[in-house]
Amino acid sequence: MRTPDWPRTATRWTQLTLAEDDPAHLDVDFWTSVMRDSRSNAACISAGGYIAYYPTRIPFHHRSTYLGDTDPFGALVEAARGLDMHVMARVDPHAVHAEAAEAHPEWLARDAQGAAIEHWAYPDIWLTCSFTDYHREFITEVAREIVREYDVDAIFANRWEGYASISHSEAAQRSFRDDTGFELPKRERDPSDPAWPAYVAWRRRKLSELVSIWDTAVKDVRPHARFIPNLGMFAARDLEPELVRRVYPMFVVDKQGRSGIEAPWAAGRVAKRSRGLYPDRPIGLITSVGPEHHQHRWKDSVAPPEEVRTWIVDGFAQGAFPWFTKFNATVSDPRWVPPVVEAFSLHARLEPVLSEMAVTAEVALLDPSRAGQLRTGAAHTFPDENGFYQALVEARIPFEFIADQALSAERLRPYKVLVLANAEQLGDAECQVIREYVAAGGGLVAAHQSSLYDEHGDLRDGFGLADVFGVDLTAPVRGPVKNNYIALTGEHPVNAGFGGAERIIGGSHLLRVEARPGTRVPFRFVPDFPDLPMEELYPRQAPDAPAVITREGPGRVVYIPFDIGAIFWEALQADHGLLIANSVRWALGGEPEATVRGPGLADLAVRRDEHGVAVTVVNLTNPMAMRGAIRETIPLPPQTVSVALPPGARGATARLLVADAEAATVVRDGRVEVELANVGLIEVVHLTWERS
Repeated sequence: MRTPDWPRTATRWTQLTLAEDDPAHLDVDFWTSVMRDSRSNAACISAGGYIAYYPTRIPFHHRSTYLGDTDPFGALVEAARGLDMHVMARVDPHAVHAEAAEAHPEWLARDAQGAAIEHWAYPDIWLTCSFTDYHREFITEVAREIVREYDVDAIFANRWEGYASISHSEAAQRSFRDDTGFELPKRERDPSDPAWPAYVAWRRRKLSELVSIWDTAVKDVRPHARFIPNLGMFAARDLEPELVRRVYPMFVVDKQGRSGIEAPWAAGRVAKRSRGLYPDRPIGLITSVGPEHHQHRWKDSVAPPEEVRTWIVDGFAQGAFPWFTKFNATVSDPRWVPPVVEAFSLHARLEPVLSEMAVTAEVALLDPSRAGQLRTGAAHTFPDENGFYQALVEARIPFEFIADQALSAERLRPYKVLVLANAEQLGDAECQVIREYVAAGGGLVAAHQSSLYDEHGDLRDGFGLADVFGVDLTAPVRGPVKNNYIALTGEHPVNAGFGGAERIIGGSHLLRVEARPGTRVPFRFVPDFPDLPMEELYPRQAPDAPAVITREGPGRVVYIPFDIGAIFWEALQADHGLLIANSVRWALGGEPEATVRGPGLADLAVRRDEHGVAVTVVNLTNPMAMRGAIRETIPLPPQTVSVALPPGARGATARLLVADAEAATVVRDGRVEVELANVGLIEVVHLTWERS
């Protein structure tokens, strides 16, 4: 008999998203072999919603026009169960066909003028509104029918939130007015409209109620079953925390790959971001076998094998269990199969060790992606975060995320340093938590406008953490500026390693601050000077305003009053990365307890238990690290893994889990070191010891 904790054992997922014509030519044997060869232990299969792939009996539940007397969903469920796999049925409620739209116009999403909204990509289908009976009653009945008729463990909902913008359906207008007293906002993210924050809270509450309705419906049919919504990178913040704790057995995050100038470490960030808010929930990372190019949308294509393999591996290295998806059951290009099989098989080999150990770090990066954030126009890009993330990866400093909603003394306790890349919005309570953390000896590295706004997005007169930073704001942010520089002023560990340079590149958005007594100023801004004509390219005045301020008390603090994270991410100038790394290391008080020395770009993860440490090294060294799909991973030159031994540890031994070999260890200065001669895509050094 299956139990409700089955999601803990569903750790490698095959997802098949069917196209309407797939029932005519579905090769069940091929998909059975993929699930078996990849050692998948769970499957997610298209069932219904927009199109039904089984003989549904619900009116207006559109059957595939190719269905005939077949049952492709049932056949795939039977194949997966034959391999002793968990099975999840995929539904998609975001749109309906014309016959349903004509019969039930009240189901449709509507614009501010009341017009029904046609699908942006396909004619004569219509977007639905999640606040109508379509979601609350129709999709509930679809879920019940699937769970009643088929041996499945869960319903998985894609695009379940309905229309992404504000829907002005009659049901939405009435519910919002009854609940809040406001009319629906005319525009999104308008801080001058009091209806907007009310809408954010109302939408969050209504979507949470919807998930609860669906979860209850499937449990009524099968007590062990669950309803699991698909989540984007930030969608967990759109749900009530109590609901998540009560009904979410795991997160499935829909970040299927990278595009543009995204770094390959973005896969692992998914796991860190989810853990930062809900550290006890398993996290699955959906990986597409095709490229993620949102402008051109090549969804029925195949990405280079090394790109697929790296994305999956970096995700599970940081704690996100692997999940791949294939759109369209027809396999016109089979090149995706070997990398999926290889990456999944590697996960199966490493899982017995890694799953028993918790991911740990001494450094935490504050995740400011709060629900309904009113500031930061590029709400889902966070260039400041990207820059700090890249700098910490390059510096081989292991780190975790902590969400601002979860900020507390208890959550901060495991960390020695907290990093605020540009945490603009911090409430008084959050500032007090950080203040007490530093007073108790915690380190802090903060940049740009951190704490300059309260939790509602209102500008303060000065920094909420001015006393912690050791600065006073004397002028608002200025920028964008060109040709800015910061001068090294006095010896300090934060400005070490710049090779005798008197100044380095500064920022593009600057804050003028005055340093308080008891602080040091390792860098000062060089006053503006022309960048053209070239003959005028020289400074006229000596460095003046503080550009980096440090403060040493119970805890070490570094404050950088310019957009160092964003400008590093945009321009990737090495000095900015070095300054970030220097700041974190100084605040930490030295090297991290576990790190890896050597050339190349590597993403590190550190896991611990009472018996030892596992250091995972994901090799991201490749010619396409920062743009385009990875074609080739260049093996890392020799690396040195170094781990501080805990008090009383003795007899350290090391095993390389990927190479499946013992490794020699050397103990010096209270640290155990292991040499890695060659790392392809990934290696895991598992160190164990006894305690006296």
